[in-house]
Amino acid sequence: MTGRVLLLGGAGFLGGHILHALQDSGRAVRVFDRARPAADRYDIPGVEFYEGDFGNRGDLDSAVEGCDVVVHLVSTTRPKTSNDDPAYDLETNVVATVRFLDLARQAGVKKVVYASSGGTVYGEPRIVPIPEQHETLPVCSYGIHKLAIEHYLALYHRLYGLDYCVLRMSNPFGEGQRPDVAQGAVSVFLDKALREEIIEIWGDGSVVRDYVYVADVARAFRLAIEYAGPRKLFNIGSGQGLSLNDLLRSIERLFGRPVARHYGPARSLDVLVNVLDISNAEIHLHWRPEFSFHEGLQRTLAWLQTAHQERAVEQHG
Repeated sequence: MTGRVLLLGGAGFLGGHILHALQDSGRAVRVFDRARPAADRYDIPGVEFYEGDFGNRGDLDSAVEGCDVVVHLVSTTRPKTSNDDPAYDLETNVVATVRFLDLARQAGVKKVVYASSGGTVYGEPRIVPIPEQHETLPVCSYGIHKLAIEHYLALYHRLYGLDYCVLRMSNPFGEGQRPDVAQGAVSVFLDKALREEIIEIWGDGSVVRDYVYVADVARAFRLAIEYAGPRKLFNIGSGQGLSLNDLLRSIERLFGRPVARHYGPARSLDVLVNVLDISNAEIHLHWRPEFSFHEGLQRTLAWLQTAHQERAVEQHG
């Protein structure tokens, strides 16, 4: 599929990497987000930036116009905050997306690629690694809203022929993942280790997660845009699990020293194990991770070190 691609929520961590992956493949790209970032990564020839509120039809109208494909990355909540106000989660994610889908079909959009959450839609797994056909029993509102949007995409495909593809991601990490907003354990732990601060662990550190490097995730989105087969749903992860204690040991090996940590009470929203079966992505998207966890960890640390140095220069003039 050719034509212009709109990245909804494209100014964030994942959006920036998808933008560059699409640019490298020669795609015309348009970015829509709440505010233009201070970084100059969007000052790229051929990339248009639209500023606005995803829940505002007027803001979206001009951004969607002339786009064949939309990559939907918007989420107003995170797993750990979504249960605080499920009604807000529903209104700003599910309702806003349904309104967007009406706009998309009226504007002639041909395909929507949606960023769902393999880490939350399944709940406690019966099978590990978890296949796409596993039952879905989310234990947080975030997972419920992701799952609801998946179903609305299927409905709009059935009713109106709007094509779609859902990528259920595990835990992306890499350059640009801000530790100050707690986007992911990898960036938060690395940043704490750099600062020689105590790393806070919920529970005993035995919780197992699937961490996948963001450049590999961005490539999966590019392939999903191009994919023309019958499957609509793919798990995107490493296919391997690491406990939080494993992650800490990897960081200690990278730094060559112990890192301080504190173990607190476990959280009810954390399932014990979440590792995704990525065989369908391998077979149908011809995708699998190209970067090892260690390579991704090294690249993330290098980016954080540079960011720390730049902040230090700014602070001391």
